[in-house]
Amino acid sequence: MNRDASCPRSTGDPAATARGLLDPAARPHPYPYYDEIRAAEPVWMEGEHPVVVLASHEACSDVLRDPRASNDRAHALMYRPRGNGEAHDGGPRAELPSFLFSDPPRHTVLRRLTAGDFTPRAVRRLTPMVKDLVDGLIDDMAEAVARGSVVDGVGAFASPLPVTVICRVLGIDTGERDWYRTRSSLLGRAVDPYMAFLGTPAPGAEERLRAERELTLFFSRLAAERRAEPRDDVMSRLLDAPVDGRPLSDEEIVTTCRLLLNAGHETTVNLLANGLYALLRRPQELAALREDPATAPRLVEELLRLEAPLQIVHRHAREDMEVRGTRIARGTTMVLLLGGANRDADVFSCPHRLSADRPEAGRHLSFGLGTHYCLGAPLGRLEAELAFVRFAQRVTAPRLVDEELAFRPHVVLRGPETLPLRAASVLPRDLPWGV
Repeated sequence: MNRDASCPRSTGDPAATARGLLDPAARPHPYPYYDEIRAAEPVWMEGEHPVVVLASHEACSDVLRDPRASNDRAHALMYRPRGNGEAHDGGPRAELPSFLFSDPPRHTVLRRLTAGDFTPRAVRRLTPMVKDLVDGLIDDMAEAVARGSVVDGVGAFASPLPVTVICRVLGIDTGERDWYRTRSSLLGRAVDPYMAFLGTPAPGAEERLRAERELTLFFSRLAAERRAEPRDDVMSRLLDAPVDGRPLSDEEIVTTCRLLLNAGHETTVNLLANGLYALLRRPQELAALREDPATAPRLVEELLRLEAPLQIVHRHAREDMEVRGTRIARGTTMVLLLGGANRDADVFSCPHRLSADRPEAGRHLSFGLGTHYCLGAPLGRLEAELAFVRFAQRVTAPRLVDEELAFRPHVVLRGPETLPLRAASVLPRDLPWGV
């Protein structure tokens, strides 16, 4: 295996390797770290509370499916509140977490209320809207391309598409997408594994708290508007959805909508950015997609496997359990390296290579498994398939200006900050899609 030059040589200490994932230098190429951790699995971290790191496909799959592995921090010794009412991560105690960080039956009830908007059938109805948005964003690139200017594939394409789509699904103003994206990005750093690896909060706790308050205020005002004037959108349906004979509280509605906004675009932005980066480095794959757009679904699954937008998740043992012969005591936090599981040679042949026709690509864990399988997976897949197909069809001879990219500071939500590219031309939008 070739180790990227930015990655440190093995120290023989797998826990130190895990902590190395927090170093920004690891962001462009974390996979040698994952390989080393997987070879030593399970990797126990040193600290006040029990934390174990897992990177094999089998271990991560088992934990994701196990009902004893909770997504609720209340079951983690690591997050037990201090005497002053403050959580160990430096933030306030969350009295009512979103359904992402709760377990059945509450998780089941809240997820069911929103699931209808994200089923494959419901998502297919969004195809004309997504196609129009994709074409519009590529139209916007045309002038810069004609001048020979550099275009940022993230700022001009990978970021605005998912933000605009989820805003329309939620029924909120799409004109403030930069405002939403900035705050969602801040909140996304809260799940980086600083507490698990170092016992300290992720950097930027004050900024995250401010962003959370601003989004809460925004959705609270929107809820008041929808009560006065309901529309055909997710917020209005939540206001009208009784649970066990009672309406949802304002806090439940606001927390759910805030989650849908954040989760509804953050992973897809990285899916598009990582995928476009991978394709620009492999022009033959873009050419093959242009020749046969029907291959897009298989290609997207392989890109999800190879460059997972969500690299790491946490689970907490709500009772004693066993994972691949390892006893996991109640209260232990399990850090699952999904980006490592997706490149496990026991499951994927030549795991570090992109293979668009890989038969086992669909076994990736990028959308999770079990109870918390990603609600927005059908929507993310649709956006990626249409975005990659249309980019391949309309943007001729695209090339990266610099292959050494700056990556976002996030550890869990991995993706390039910018994607500077040039192209020969942009073809008109009247080309047939073929999908």
